[in-house]
Amino acid sequence: MTFVDRINAFARWLPAWTVYLTGFVWAAWLFYRGATGALGVDPIEALEHAYGKLALQLLLAGLTITPLRIWARVNLMKFRRSIGLVTFFYMVAHLSVWALLDVRSLSRIWADILDRPYVTIGMAAFILLIPLAITSNDRSVRRLGAEVWCRLHKLVYPAAILGAVHYIWLTKGFQPEPILYLAAILGLLALRVRLLRTRLAR
Repeated sequence: MTFVDRINAFARWLPAWTVYLTGFVWAAWLFYRGATGALGVDPIEALEHAYGKLALQLLLAGLTITPLRIWARVNLMKFRRSIGLVTFFYMVAHLSVWALLDVRSLSRIWADILDRPYVTIGMAAFILLIPLAITSNDRSVRRLGAEVWCRLHKLVYPAAILGAVHYIWLTKGFQPEPILYLAAILGLLALRVRLLRTRLAR
């Protein structure tokens, strides 16, 4: 049995709900650490950033699933929905910490959205993911039809780019990590364009 076969066998054995459980437990653990002062001198900002970075990492993980299946024969498709929904959960958590614990004022929230471009971009990424989260169920696939549903869920591509740009913009000075996230996302999207061209050429 090859290494890829072992990964696929493990993926078939592992229930998809473990992704939800891991995501929720880790979010709760981070919140507990923030509430008990274990996240440093500014726990609210640390928690906000931790949730946001995890959302971006999960977006990246979700975008990796299809290229892995096509080019590496690693089949993690059964986890795609759960990863997508946990991604949205972390975006909600990121937004909630910012709005409820950091800014704590509707007028300031609105002012930040209008006046700070990185907040506007982050909010746009969040809004793009709302219809994806709402329709991430079998009933929506049946009602919309597979083609429309697939087209709608391509909104994850601009949302991922906006999320990475949001991260680059809010960091002060030159930080290689957020740039690497954007490069990885653009690379994964380039692979999809290549795949589409290959299919159209057949």
